[in-house]
Amino acid sequence: MSEFVTEYSDGQKRCRWPKQDQIYIDYHDTEWGVKLEGENELFEQLALEAFQAGLSWITILKRRQGFRKAFHNFNIRKVAKMTEKDIERLMQNEDIIRNRAKINATINNARLILDLGQPLSPLIWSHAPKRAMGPTSGFEFKATTPESIALSKTLRSLGFSFVGPTTMYAMMQSIGMVNDHAPGCFRRNELCQ
Repeated sequence: MSEFVTEYSDGQKRCRWPKQDQIYIDYHDTEWGVKLEGENELFEQLALEAFQAGLSWITILKRRQGFRKAFHNFNIRKVAKMTEKDIERLMQNEDIIRNRAKINATINNARLILDLGQPLSPLIWSHAPKRAMGPTSGFEFKATTPESIALSKTLRSLGFSFVGPTTMYAMMQSIGMVNDHAPGCFRRNELCQ
């Protein structure tokens, strides 16, 4: 078993990062690394990754339902119509991360998606690496890759914010663009089938 995998109380070998938090374990087992292509779903992931910047992912997961309610289930058209009054309301909402810059970014990013004149999914997925799963020997968790740097640069050139290379690599992992489940984790091979 690698240093990145541990055996959990249910006997399953998983990546170590979910630790013993059931919300984290469920996310690891059913969502992280699963291919995601829907427009609103990708927008949600883009927004949540932005809110996560500087925080732990578990902090976001525990507030995800609050984010969904606050941002109209991440319906791009509805979020794009949010106003300054909505921003002030969200700044009082204890169910989300109350960061004005990130709230503004989410709304502005929704507007930019509508202005693209093309779907978000092919734009994001055009930055997928050629190999979806890294090697098992010498495995390490990365913070950025050439592809995440390129995706960040593309989105920034279009006016998007909170889309740095590290944030984009975290999104690439979460939406199944790369399979970064550690060697020995039961999900690593399942996602390749």
